[in-house]
Amino acid sequence: MNTERIFEAFPAPSYRGTQEHALRDIRDAFAAGNDVVLVRAPTGSGKSLLARAVAGCARRAGEGSPSDATGAYYTTPQVSQLDDVAADDLLADLNVIRGKSNYTCILPDERDTPVNQAPCVRERGYDCSVKHRCPYFSDRAIASNREIAAMTLAYFMQTAGSEVFRKRDVVVVDEAHGLAEWAEMYATIQLGPRTVPFWDELRVPEVDDVERVVRYAESLAGTCTRRKDDLLAQDSLSPADVRERDRLQELIGELEWFVSDYRDPQSPTTWLVDQSERHSRDAGSAGADDEPQGGPLTIKPMNPEKYLQHTVWDRGNKFALLSATILNKAAFCRQVGLDPDDVALVDVEHTFPVENRPLYDVTQGKMTYDERDETTPKIARTIVRLLQHHPDEKGLIHAHSYDIQERLADLLADFGVGDRVRTHDRDGRDAALEAWKASDDPDVFLSVKMEEALDLKGDLCRWQVICKAPFLNTSDSRVAHRLEEGQWAWYYRTTLRTVIQACGRVVRAPDDYGATYLADSSLLDCFDRARTDMPDWFEAQVDRLSRPDLPAFDPRAALGGRHSESAGRSSARSKRGSARRDRAGGTDPDGGRSDRSSSRSSPLADVWDTEN
Repeated sequence: MNTERIFEAFPAPSYRGTQEHALRDIRDAFAAGNDVVLVRAPTGSGKSLLARAVAGCARRAGEGSPSDATGAYYTTPQVSQLDDVAADDLLADLNVIRGKSNYTCILPDERDTPVNQAPCVRERGYDCSVKHRCPYFSDRAIASNREIAAMTLAYFMQTAGSEVFRKRDVVVVDEAHGLAEWAEMYATIQLGPRTVPFWDELRVPEVDDVERVVRYAESLAGTCTRRKDDLLAQDSLSPADVRERDRLQELIGELEWFVSDYRDPQSPTTWLVDQSERHSRDAGSAGADDEPQGGPLTIKPMNPEKYLQHTVWDRGNKFALLSATILNKAAFCRQVGLDPDDVALVDVEHTFPVENRPLYDVTQGKMTYDERDETTPKIARTIVRLLQHHPDEKGLIHAHSYDIQERLADLLADFGVGDRVRTHDRDGRDAALEAWKASDDPDVFLSVKMEEALDLKGDLCRWQVICKAPFLNTSDSRVAHRLEEGQWAWYYRTTLRTVIQACGRVVRAPDDYGATYLADSSLLDCFDRARTDMPDWFEAQVDRLSRPDLPAFDPRAALGGRHSESAGRSSARSKRGSARRDRAGGTDPDGGRSDRSSSRSSPLADVWDTEN
């Protein structure tokens, strides 16, 4: 790594804010002998440009021996962040590669077929006449041979051990604050109807310890291998067969990794297992045997340091990890398997005036499960008053869960302001978001899990409401395990991190401005408990927290000059994309129950690219 190239590798024609100072600090941190540098850079500091400058310092071909690693990887957990990189002319030399499912076959009869289901993977010995023009293999060849390859963290992890994407000199991870959680998610094994192709044929035992799950995993891996071999023996496969074959191969790898890691006495990983009840429709697979039948299994790793070692730390010589919300260096390093003494931290100053990013206290009570029925109507009334306060400006409502989203949508429709409310469901979230952003109407967007990777600069959004403190679900065995060990500081720090990320959605430049309203009183408790982990620039926002002077509740005034033409249209629009959700969950730290939501239906699930 040649750190002296960091300034010439900076891709913008000039520096903004404290970028030049940040580059100097990053250069000095690497020059001091640190292999890993954490760059804590707040919103608007131009993290992608800093990342490009670091990547440009990687060793080039001819600068060392032929066996030395050269070039760099740029990776991020967020698909939207990679999209931004791909669209940025200043970052044109970051060669983007995505998983096969993101590309379409170019054969005349396969124009609607993704590459991971094309004839080349369906037919034995298929000789593709246009492989040299295949969009996937073309992008892969370019990315593998250029100095900087850009990809999602999912694709990066899944290509560990690949002969195409070998070890490089420098690895840059953007939005790295959730690296430990992402690794845990990737290493989690789901065994159920949606993930095991022949689930209905299986006899799943009721399990009460991990050892029994390990024995079952060994047996299941053998069954998967036999079924996969049967598919491989066929000369031609249907798209459904291809999906099954690939899933079986993936499942075999997951199960074998779990068994191997559990049996390794040197592994630092602790494994937990959750089992759901078996649905009645599965009962037929029990057969005549009287042995109790169990339901779907979720096998979860705690602190998957060994997994990160293989998929991340073995992939480069030097690492730059960038984020606005690496709140505690020592805790972050422990979670990802790094020694804090071997890691440098570079803090980038926040250049946005604190008065442009105010926080307002509009708390109406707690949003725990037990208190939500009483608090939600109060928050809905507050949102109406905020609509009155911002008659010509777009707003974003962080609903936290689909249950809260639906309740608020119904209440706002009942109040008669549904004409300014948009919602989304799980499948149509991106389309609904883009439609709202493209509209000139001063509508509010009732969102779920959009606290990160959302750029609402300028008039795209001038105000937002955080309806519920985003506490982790304590019914999750990993969360419960940590809390049993007394890791409450981690619990509140993780919540604070999400809140800070949410606050950054609406103020994206030094001359931008936007207000954030806090509606759940538990947010104030979280601030008190996680105060020592607050960055100075966010602490300044909290210190200025005040109650706003809002107009008296008047739904007609909330519509501005656009009085609803009919109550029916207002109600229908506010409910668009909304559906009834289960209202089950775990426990919030202040005594109620939080919503249970699968990580696979959150934005985390949106980044899964598959390398077959």
